[in-house]
Amino acid sequence: MRTVKVKNVEIGAGSPKIAIPIVGKKLADLKREVSLVRNLPADLIEWRVDFLEKGDDPGIVGQAAEKLRTWIPDLPVLFTFRTADEGGEKAILPENYVTLNRKMIRSGLIDLVDVELFRGDAVVHKIVEEAHQYGVKVILSNHEFHKTPRVEEIIRRLCLMQTLGADISKIAVMPESADDVLVLLRATNLMRTTFADRPFITMSMSGQGVVSRLTGELFGSALSFGCAEKPSAPGQVRADQLAGLLNFFHQQSAR
Repeated sequence: MRTVKVKNVEIGAGSPKIAIPIVGKKLADLKREVSLVRNLPADLIEWRVDFLEKGDDPGIVGQAAEKLRTWIPDLPVLFTFRTADEGGEKAILPENYVTLNRKMIRSGLIDLVDVELFRGDAVVHKIVEEAHQYGVKVILSNHEFHKTPRVEEIIRRLCLMQTLGADISKIAVMPESADDVLVLLRATNLMRTTFADRPFITMSMSGQGVVSRLTGELFGSALSFGCAEKPSAPGQVRADQLAGLLNFFHQQSAR
């Protein structure tokens, strides 16, 4: 399986990498969050721009991105506008979603971009093509906030992401029982052993699914999200706690 190199971070090699979401509504909030991240074990930053006031305005987002890059020049930045349809803070028209993501891809201020699989094939193709043209890595993603699909459906979606040009595939699902968590883990392991030719990310959300955020090295998920302050999704733990637990499982796997 190939890995994905972004700055000095190699995703898909060794322990799962840690992404810390920043979710500030104003520039001052973002600056404060970045100051917290500097003291935490982050491999990359996920900028959840849908939390930003007027985060659907390309001009305002571009100005904020310039500031953000001066505050964190070395860490890779994952640009994410999570739509309301997939648990985000804002709704956005498809054409505005494309415009915003393409502007940021061209800016040279981001290293990775999150593109939602179900924004539509035309939207996905436009953004993926442009991202690769400008050397920006693509995470194709899907967030299922109301259920856990069957193993076969989880695999189908992750494989479709690979076919559509994802550098990294991602799916997050919501469990209703411990059995649902096992479904996600079985799909993850099957993806690792049989279908994946590049890194992928899986997680079962909420407190019930937190084990899936910790055992990526065993089952195959290449990245986990830990918060600095406010979680951006159900079940996120603090990044420092996450790092300790990932290291614990890493040590056990070496025995």
